[in-house]
Amino acid sequence: MAPRRPTFFYGYWIVLATFLCIMITFGCGFYAFSLFVNPLQQDLGWGRGDVMVGFTVFFLTTGIVAPQAGRLVDRHGARVVMAVGAIVAACGFVLLSMVDLLWQYYLGYAIVGLGMAGTGQISTSAVVSNWFESKRGTAVGLMASGVGVGGLVLAPFVGGVLLPRLGWNTTFLVLGGLCIGVIVPLALFVIRTHPREKGLVAFGAAEAAGSSSKTGTRTPSDVTLRFAMGTRVFWLIVASLLLIHFAQVGAIQHQVPFLEDAGFPVFVSAGALGAVGLSSAFGKFGFGWLCDRIPAKFALTIGILLQVGAVLVLMNIKADSPVTMAWLYALMMGVGIGSWLPTMSMLVSGYFGLAHYGAIFGAVTIPYAVGSAIGPLVAGRMYDSAGNYDAVFILFLALFLVSIVGILLTKRPDLH
Repeated sequence: MAPRRPTFFYGYWIVLATFLCIMITFGCGFYAFSLFVNPLQQDLGWGRGDVMVGFTVFFLTTGIVAPQAGRLVDRHGARVVMAVGAIVAACGFVLLSMVDLLWQYYLGYAIVGLGMAGTGQISTSAVVSNWFESKRGTAVGLMASGVGVGGLVLAPFVGGVLLPRLGWNTTFLVLGGLCIGVIVPLALFVIRTHPREKGLVAFGAAEAAGSSSKTGTRTPSDVTLRFAMGTRVFWLIVASLLLIHFAQVGAIQHQVPFLEDAGFPVFVSAGALGAVGLSSAFGKFGFGWLCDRIPAKFALTIGILLQVGAVLVLMNIKADSPVTMAWLYALMMGVGIGSWLPTMSMLVSGYFGLAHYGAIFGAVTIPYAVGSAIGPLVAGRMYDSAGNYDAVFILFLALFLVSIVGILLTKRPDLH
């Protein structure tokens, strides 16, 4: 029997399930992190730079594991990878709830990073890309908006409800419970890596095949990771990702302590973090939609420029600045960071195809993770040394501008 596509396409359920999974992954692992900085400093007497090392450990672990996680998704599918990853991440949060020494804290975040390498953007973007041949950018954008919703929902919930009422120990346990309670059932009972597992074909697959046969266009469907690593475009993407996320994540993870240092109350700093999440959700959908209409590298350039504007706003916030400046920063930064996941997914699938998407996307996740890991750490050390963020913001601006050049130089590799 030929594969079919019913009136209500199962791929829509895939988008919803991956949206929820990535919402929990980034809400618990990324957006919630900075809310623990001051409580851990106050209760355990650690320096801000010491606390930020936990974020470095988290992202470095994710990056190191990412290529293998991608290969597992390519070979065995996303269901087991995501379910096991959620359980491992939950174990890490349990350990974090009991720490009183720095090495325990770092080990806890290493375990969380290990698990979330399987529940995050590698698995979810691979699944959605497999289910949509046409409108792929929009579908990936919808899925990726879960990252921002995670910030919108969990940042205010953790900062405004859980931490004040339960303390940091119990709050870590709640985050672990969310990983198991949401991601595991969705992974096992809803997620299917390929449409053929449901007797279906990808959305728009027939139309795309007909178009390719008429035009004679060669698609990069069989590009391996080894081949990709031999191309110039791969390394341009790698270098640009490292610089973008060094600056981007460095700014986001320091925005809460920066705004609190400037005299804003905690509900404003936590609310601004939530606003970054909300605007990021709209940004991810918008940039996904945009990738169906213009080349992904131009869409990503627009996103980086928005982040440049956001950092310029943030570095001009003073003690007497109106709250509206914090919201303006949050809006620009959120929409700007909304560009990275849909555009990077489209760059990888567009330049290298889907046959080895997991492995290739996992490989380019390494510099993403390295930049995300060292950006907050370097910013924290620079702050501890200078007592302010002036030099930090200038560094972020320079890295954003260099990354724009790298992205604009990318083009589809020669497959012959």
